[in-house]
Parts: sequence; C-alpha cells; structure tokens
Amino acid sequence: MSKGLLHQLGFIRQVTVNTVRGLSEAALDHVPDGFNNNIRWNLGHIYVVQERFAFHFAGESVHLPEGFERWFAKGTKPGDWQDEDQLPELEDLLELLAGQPIRIAEKLHDRIDEQVAVPFTTGTGLTLHTVGEFLSYTLYHEGIHFNSISLLKRFAANKP
Repeated sequence: MSKGLLHQLGFIRQVTVNTVRGLSEAALDHVPDGFNNNIRWNLGHIYVVQERFAFHFAGESVHLPEGFERWFAKGTKPGDWQDEDQLPELEDLLELLAGQPIRIAEKLHDRIDEQVAVPFTTGTGLTLHTVGEFLSYTLYHEGIHFNSISLLKRFAANKP
C-alpha cells in the first residue's frame, strides 16, 4: 500500500502544481465576491495541512517557512493579512509544494502502518490513527482545495 499511496500523493500534487503554473500574481491574489480566499491562500493551506498531517503527527520535524501559519492555517484568510509584501511568490510556493511529496516519501515510506502517538479527529469526524491514514486524508483535503483553486482560476481568468 505504501508505494501506491506515495505515488498518489506525488501525482495529485503534480496536478495541483501544473494547474497554477504560469498564473500572474494578480490572478493568485484575486478574491471574487462571495469567496473568503484566493488561489495563493489555497496553495499555502494545502502545504501547511499536509506538512502537519504528514510530519507533525508522525513525530518528524515540520518545515513551515516564516509566516505560513499566520497566512495559511485553518481559519485564516487574505482579508486579514497584515504583511502581504512578505507573502511567498508563486515560484516559491510551487517549489515547496513539489518538494513536499518527495520529503514525505523519503521520511515515511516505511512507516505507513505505524500508529501515531496521539490520534486526531478531523472536522468531518474521522479519527486518524496511522501515518497512512493521515496521508490518505490529505488526498481528500487537497482535492477539496484543488476544486476551490479551479473555481478561483475561472474568476481570475481576466486578471493580467
């Protein structure tokens, strides 16, 4: 199972990265009426959640660049950002996102069935007990935000 799961993590991440490659900064930051977040937020949020779910719960070091918790954690939104001049540019986000599944595979490939020290219950009510369950859940999570990115990309199509 670990080989298949790790392959899916890498594949889905590549689809996400390819979907936003080449977008303008204006397109990344556009928040249409009726939305709370933009494409940049969704990308950063995907990274933050997978970092926590993959590494934190497995007892590994978490790599969150300065500001990522403040900008991209659950419950945050661009309307609350105070230091927008320090936000990561698209290429920086893409580099982090592309490298994350590689780091996960390197660190966790032989730990998929391992029980975590403290199980976690998601907002949807699912309790996660193993490293593999956490990683599997991030596929669902990324899919939700990929859908948001796709919608936001349509609204931002006319942004230079």
